[in-house]
Amino acid sequence: MQMNRIELAGYLGSDPQIRFLGSGTKVATVRLAESYRFTSRDQKEHDHTNWHNLVFYGPLADVAESFKKGDNIFVDGTMQVRQYTPVDGHRRTHYEVVARTTHAIAKSRAAKEAPAANDPDTRHATALNEAPLGVPTDANAEEFYAGRS
Repeated sequence: MQMNRIELAGYLGSDPQIRFLGSGTKVATVRLAESYRFTSRDQKEHDHTNWHNLVFYGPLADVAESFKKGDNIFVDGTMQVRQYTPVDGHRRTHYEVVARTTHAIAKSRAAKEAPAANDPDTRHATALNEAPLGVPTDANAEEFYAGRS
């Protein structure tokens, strides 16, 4: 048996970027932050944030286009690993979650009142302001989406 399924819930690090493939298919890409807190052996609390690249195709890209930075969303998808060599000649590996279903859990806190000081999700505010790495730029977008249909 084999399975490639990922379920994620977290906060968007930016507004989705919308592009179109040569076939005309709409594609939305965005980064999602999910965080957790743990206590180390020395009894210190630590926060850790994982960043995930999300890709939405066709009708799901239409849904993703309505999402905004800071929105709390749920995504059910599959992991895709791609390797490519950009013009600098250094081979790169890119991991992304290709969405099969998605929905908003809650709109951005910026669109609501400020959260209470004791809100356990306030730790996400710092993560959302960090600059995510690995997001394709306009310069490499054509290569980033090459081979998809």
